[in-house]
Amino acid sequence: MKIFSNFDSGSIEVVNTDDKDNIQLRIPNDNQSEFYQWFHFRLETEADQPHTIKLLDLKGSAYPEGWSGYDVVASYDREEWFRVPADYDGDTLSFTVIPEHSSIYFSYFAPYTYDRHLDLLHMAQNSHHCELETLGQTLDGNDMSLLTFGEPEDGKKKIWLIARQHPGETMAEWFAEGYIQRLLDMDDTSARALLEKAVLYVVPNMNPDGGIRGHLRCNAIGVNLNREWQDPSMDRSPEVFLVRERMLKIGVDMFLDIHGDEAIPYNFVAGSEGIPSYDERHANLENAFKQALHTITPEFQDEHGYDKDEPGKANLTVGSNWVAEQFKCLSYTVEMPFKDNNDYPDPLYAWSPERSVKFGHDMVSAVLAVTDQI
Repeated sequence: MKIFSNFDSGSIEVVNTDDKDNIQLRIPNDNQSEFYQWFHFRLETEADQPHTIKLLDLKGSAYPEGWSGYDVVASYDREEWFRVPADYDGDTLSFTVIPEHSSIYFSYFAPYTYDRHLDLLHMAQNSHHCELETLGQTLDGNDMSLLTFGEPEDGKKKIWLIARQHPGETMAEWFAEGYIQRLLDMDDTSARALLEKAVLYVVPNMNPDGGIRGHLRCNAIGVNLNREWQDPSMDRSPEVFLVRERMLKIGVDMFLDIHGDEAIPYNFVAGSEGIPSYDERHANLENAFKQALHTITPEFQDEHGYDKDEPGKANLTVGSNWVAEQFKCLSYTVEMPFKDNNDYPDPLYAWSPERSVKFGHDMVSAVLAVTDQI
C-alpha cells in the first residue's frame, strides 16, 4: 500500500499506513502560511478490499466548518470524479472505500490541472475573436494569461471575469471554462449579442503557482491574493499587480470574481454594499444582476450567503470591493460550494465540475441581461 502526491496540485502528509483499516494522513499548510484545507493524493493498493482513511488535525484547518456534511471527491481515471461518504468528528474526517482498481485518486474538489489550463487558453485562441496574451510571470515563473474576446470599439462595455485567486477553489476555473466555451460558440446568439455590446476580458487562473503547489488559498510565498488589491507588488503579489495594471489601463464596467466556499452548500454572490461610494445605482445594478441569475438558472439563490458589510466598512483589499470603488461599477464575487447545492442535491457527484461548467454557461446570459445598464 502506497500514498503518492508527487504530481500537479498534489498535497498530503503520510502519518501511518501500517493498517488499511486505519490509514492516517495530514494536510500540509500552504507554503509560508497558516492555511491548510486542500488535499489531493493517490492510493495504490490491493483492489476489492475495504480501506478506511482518516484525515487528522482538521480543527486547525482554514475552515473547519467546511468538513461537516462534506463528502470526499474520488476518481479512477481523473475524468469522472464521484463522491465518497465521509464522517467528521470535529477533528478527523474518516471515510471508507473499497477500490475497484489498484489505483484511486482522492481530492478536496475535482482538480483543474495546469495542463488543462494551458489547453483551455490555446483552444480559446483558435477562435478569430479571441486573443491570448501573457501579462507577465508569477514568482514561480508561470504565465499570467489574459483572454480577450471581441474587438475593442468606442461605446463597447468592458467586462472582466477572473477565477481562482484562491487556487484550491478549482470549481472557479471549471466555471471559467464554461463561460469561455459559450463565448466561443458563434451559433449561440446570446454570446454573439454580448460580443456586439462588450469586450470580455477573462483571467481563468489568477494563481497558477498555488494551484501547481497544491495550495488552498495562497500564492507561492503564502500571500492571499484576495487581500492585495489596494497595494499589490511584483515582489509579493505579481498576479494581482499585473491584472490590476491592465484594468487601470483599459477600464472596467463590470467585474466578476469567481470563487468556491468551503462551508455554505449553495451558489450565491457577494456584493460591494460596504464601499464608500455605494449608492442607489450600485444597488439597482446588483438587484438587476441577481434577478437575471434567478430567471436564468435555479442553481442560483440569494437566501444563503455572507453577511453584508455595513456602509463604509468594506475591506478594500478584497478584489471585488476594490474594483467596485475604483471604477464605480457593478462588481460581484461569485461563490460555489465544495459540498453540494442543497437546493438540488446530487448524492453521487454533489457539486461537480460539470455543474460548474454549466453555471459558467448560464453566466453569459446573466451578463448579457445587464450589459445595457452598466
